[in-house]
Amino acid sequence: MNATQTNKIEIIKATTSKINEVDFDNLSFGSVFTDHLFECDYINGEWQKPVIKPYAPFLLDPSAKVFHYGQAIFEGMKAYKDEQDAIWLFRPDENYKRFNHSAVRMAMPEVPEEIFMEGLKQLLKLDEAWIKKGIGNTMYIRPFLIATGFGVIANPSDDYKFMIILSPAKSYYSGEVKVLIAEHFSRAANGGIGAAKAGGNYAGQFYPTNLANKAGFQQVIWTDDATHTMLEEAGTMNVFFRINDTLYTAPTSERILDGVTRKSLIEMAKRDGIDVEVRPVLVSEIVAAANNGSLKEIFGAGTAAVVNPIVGFSYQNIYYELPKLKNSFANQLKENLTKIQHKLAYDTFGWTVKL
Repeated sequence: MNATQTNKIEIIKATTSKINEVDFDNLSFGSVFTDHLFECDYINGEWQKPVIKPYAPFLLDPSAKVFHYGQAIFEGMKAYKDEQDAIWLFRPDENYKRFNHSAVRMAMPEVPEEIFMEGLKQLLKLDEAWIKKGIGNTMYIRPFLIATGFGVIANPSDDYKFMIILSPAKSYYSGEVKVLIAEHFSRAANGGIGAAKAGGNYAGQFYPTNLANKAGFQQVIWTDDATHTMLEEAGTMNVFFRINDTLYTAPTSERILDGVTRKSLIEMAKRDGIDVEVRPVLVSEIVAAANNGSLKEIFGAGTAAVVNPIVGFSYQNIYYELPKLKNSFANQLKENLTKIQHKLAYDTFGWTVKL
């Protein structure tokens, strides 16, 4: 390994690359990682010197507070390579703001913008050969922050580790997605941490999702914790409903994540003349719309999946199949968004940022 320093970041390059061992045509999402990672520790109230180094496991004290009290947050971002081999990020400022919003909610230190953005850019430049061109090829970016301070007393950690890892990716979901509307379990509650990308939010979803999987469904559409009458998110995604020619989605709140893809789709739909209503969406109105034929589409939206159509849902042991549309809003919005992200269409919003 040889070490250099770029913009105050120490760079230790891997002596060999794993890239030739990777089948980029058959990637399993989030299971393959690039040659390097970014790391910066927070110790004694100060951020230390950041470093980019070869991807490898690292040691933590068994009493590290991340293991015992769940201080862990993350983000999901993507980078894209255009036909001229330039690398682009999609709305990274939104991910950065949300990351620090999560940090504040979890009593963790905010990461300075210089560390977050410069670390991300330098890491992507170092491993840019892993970013492949073409629609469907992306580099998934996972920034995360964990509590590394030791001791099992129940209080916030003094020390933290901020890291960024990269994973070349294709589609997050494959095949048809059927969902179960939750009647008992909830993803988040008022006053809780639903609006933060905290690891515990996702751990709490696994058990009810496993139950749904055993019943033949791929995901759960979560309902509100108090009444279970309002539809909120679908699995790990924000969710949209099309009744006739209007799109409906729930407003963000303490329970619902402020999704970057979600807000982008809303802006794109309005630009393209699609009626969008951001308001509470009731289970009863979706069931009624399914019964009278006015429910045309349901689809999830998130960084990993972009847009994921849902073919049907179950509620109170009744399954409702959705119509198969040739010109769906889901496909239209996904195509338009991915073209912007890959620089195959003009970015009228100024969302894309060149590396």
